[in-house]
Amino acid sequence: MGNNAPMRKIILISALLFSGLASAAGIDQLKAFWANTHAAQGTFAQSVATKSGRKPQNSSGSFALARPGKLRWSYEKPYNLMLVADGAKLWTYDADLNQVTISKMDQALGASPAALLTGESLDRHFTLTEAGAADGLEIVDATPKATDSTFVRVRIGLAKNLPRLMEVQDNFGQTTTLLFTEFQPNPALAKDTFRFVPPKGADVVGE
Repeated sequence: MGNNAPMRKIILISALLFSGLASAAGIDQLKAFWANTHAAQGTFAQSVATKSGRKPQNSSGSFALARPGKLRWSYEKPYNLMLVADGAKLWTYDADLNQVTISKMDQALGASPAALLTGESLDRHFTLTEAGAADGLEIVDATPKATDSTFVRVRIGLAKNLPRLMEVQDNFGQTTTLLFTEFQPNPALAKDTFRFVPPKGADVVGE
C-alpha cells in the first residue's frame, strides 16, 4: 500500500489539474464567442417545464442576432410568435391574436438571457461561474446581479466556442431549456432582418 502512495498522489494531482482545465474552458469559450461572433442565425427547440410536474411545453423555431442588441426570434411550432429587436425597440408579434406589443430595448432585454447573446458586456448584468462539463459541453452559470430580476440563473452549454444549450430558471420555479439545433456564426444577414412593420389591421400596444 505504501509503495502505491506516490502514484496515487500523482493520479490525484493530475485529476485535479485536468478538472480545473476542463471547468475553466466554459468561460473561455463564452468570451471567445463574444469576441469572434458578431452575428448568428440558426434554429432552436424549446422546452418549458414547471415545478408541478406537468408535461413540458415544447416549441421550435428560428433566430437571427447581431450585436449590439439586434434580435429576431421566431416561434413557428406549435404557435406563431415573433420577437424583433432593432437595438432601440422590441416588437413582439402574436400572429394568433394579430397583436403587436412595443417596448424599449433596455427595459426588455437589459438583464435578460437574450442579453448574453446580443448585449455588449457580459459582466455588467451577470456574474459568471464555471459549472464543469456535461454531455460534451462546457457549462457556465450566469447569475443576474440585479435583485429584482425575474429569473434566478441561466446555464449555458458551449462547444467549439458556440452556445449549444441554454437553461433558464425563473423565480416561479419554471425552467426553460433551449437547444440550438443549428448555430451559424457570422452569416450574411439581409438588411431588413431586424426591421419590423406591424401587419395591416394588427392591434398595436405600447410606444
